Amino acid sequence: MTTTNIFIMIAIVVYLAAMVIVGAICSKRNKNTDDFYLGGRKLGPLVTAMSAEASDMSSWLLMGLPAVALMTGLPEATWTAVGLAIGTYINWLIVAKRIRLYSQKLNAVTLPDFFSKRFGDDKKIITLIASVFIIIFFIPYTASGFAACGKLFSSLFGVDYVAALVISALVIVIYCTLGGFLAASTTDLIQSIIMTIALIIVLGVGLTKSGGLENVLNNVRGLDGYLDLFKGHDVASGATLSYGGLPVASTLAWGLGYFGMPHILLRFMAIEDEKKLKLSRRIASIWVVISMAIAVFIGVIGYSLMKNGIVGPYSDSSSAETIIVDIAKFIAEYNWLAAIIGGLILAGILASTMSTADSQLLAAASSISQNLVQETFGIKLSEKKSMLLARISVLAISVVGVLLALDPNSSVFRIVSFAWGGFGAVFGPVVLFALFWKRTTKVGVISGMVTGGAMIFIWKFIVRVQFAGSILDIYELLPAFILSSIVIWLVSLATKAPNADVTKTFDEIKAECSK
Repeated sequence: MTTTNIFIMIAIVVYLAAMVIVGAICSKRNKNTDDFYLGGRKLGPLVTAMSAEASDMSSWLLMGLPAVALMTGLPEATWTAVGLAIGTYINWLIVAKRIRLYSQKLNAVTLPDFFSKRFGDDKKIITLIASVFIIIFFIPYTASGFAACGKLFSSLFGVDYVAALVISALVIVIYCTLGGFLAASTTDLIQSIIMTIALIIVLGVGLTKSGGLENVLNNVRGLDGYLDLFKGHDVASGATLSYGGLPVASTLAWGLGYFGMPHILLRFMAIEDEKKLKLSRRIASIWVVISMAIAVFIGVIGYSLMKNGIVGPYSDSSSAETIIVDIAKFIAEYNWLAAIIGGLILAGILASTMSTADSQLLAAASSISQNLVQETFGIKLSEKKSMLLARISVLAISVVGVLLALDPNSSVFRIVSFAWGGFGAVFGPVVLFALFWKRTTKVGVISGMVTGGAMIFIWKFIVRVQFAGSILDIYELLPAFILSSIVIWLVSLATKAPNADVTKTFDEIKAECSK
């Protein structure tokens, strides 16, 4: 190992050790499962905002999004970013306060728990279905994070991908099992800061290495459709792409996913004072817009670097996901101090992965230990045993996630896209109907969740395969979200209205939100 790599490794090891220490400190504040899964509802506005967005963006921001921009041009990456920016703002604006007040009044500590209590589901059928979907979609989501960690270390140090994958997962598991939600949220704040610094430095270094902005633009102007928001250009094949109204709409539909993301909604539920959500919304929205814009532009810079033989060559979006890693290496070549800075930037990439993986692990673990074992199956556990089960669940899910991530050629962007669509379609419509339509019924919600989940698989693996290249070849979240919403509405109207207790609580929360 070279001297440069040693200094890089030192910086990364210090960062990883710091995350474990945070977990150990936070573990002392976990007295029960409510603390472990929701931090005792004591998050401040800054931690709420940045932990929500850091857990949202993940390695997708620093690896997946730049790679898509590099290999296909602006359309898909830009419209995805625009959809996510709009979704972020609206989610904070209309959902955050209501679900915070509702979940506190009902004493709900997980999303399935909230759904069940909101609709008076004493038999816990909603809890069971919601928990199963969380496990189905969170395990591959977590696997994508582990895969990103493996790619990072494998690309950087030339170490075995699987070994890097296991070590990274182990660190995440340690601080999650120790500190729970509070540790995840606190480390997410730290990680969001490192991610921001990493993006800015990589942008500057990339521009310098490619000869400046004008040179970057000159290199891509010759690619037909690369800078056209309604075309695009496949760098691998040289073909010009086409993005019409429906493909743009389906890409913008990424924003719909926010309404159903358990790990983001939990941040809303955990804030200490709902009156401070306005500040959180402003911080989150500004950070998301700036960070995604930089990430997309880094992808454009990456093409210029690849064309000049400075990085790559990359054959597809999956291989191009190391573009930021490759740029960060240039910084480390100057001297030992630069090597440490480069190590911190690479730690920022690692941070983006860890900040999502930890939140996903906790949400999936809560579905197993809290929602399935204790609530659905009625197995009573002491606080001590409940905490032990929670930690075992985190470990078990991590093992499955590692097994799913063993393929080094898997695309972080594509895996996240599928899981994001799944959560958006299964839970997004349910959250909106639960918070804003009093007539929504338990049967309507169950029907909507099943419909949304089924349509994600049907559209992804049947419709898009059979009709590839046609008008039906669109992001599965859009049709699944729409159909789920229609089903919830129709079934709710066709079934018995909610009882007086359910509607009374709805009216009380509505009145509280209007103050």
